[in-house]
Amino acid sequence: MKVILKEDVDRLGSMGDIVNVKPGFARNYLIPRNLAVEANPRNIKEFEHHKRVLQQKAERIKNAAQHLAEKISSSPVTIKVKAGEEDKLFGSVTTIDIEKALKEKGFEIDRKKIMLEEPIKRLGEYRVKIKLHRDVLAELTVQVEKED
Repeated sequence: MKVILKEDVDRLGSMGDIVNVKPGFARNYLIPRNLAVEANPRNIKEFEHHKRVLQQKAERIKNAAQHLAEKISSSPVTIKVKAGEEDKLFGSVTTIDIEKALKEKGFEIDRKKIMLEEPIKRLGEYRVKIKLHRDVLAELTVQVEKED
């Protein structure tokens, strides 16, 4: 029996694949769990339309992420912190601090998207990557300065 997968199924295929499975597996497992539909001409045509709509939506989301990446890259962020001798910080600058600084600039970025290998522990200028989309990375300039 041929079915169209609605979601990724381990050891069977990924979403959108048309696969050949035993009728019992399709009737008792895939179709009741809404993981697949029977591959008749009507369902194939409907799924192709749905797939095109999803691709257009994904393209719009990616374009918005690229636009946001350009804005973020063009506006550096300054974080003022207490520092001691030899430009060492008391504490460190983390993704939470960068998220707050971005929020003050008007960017709503989740701190989990900020890719900081390790916390910043010295004064200076740093380049921080922000993953806005699976295909879009923004590079933010973070200036860490001494608080007066």
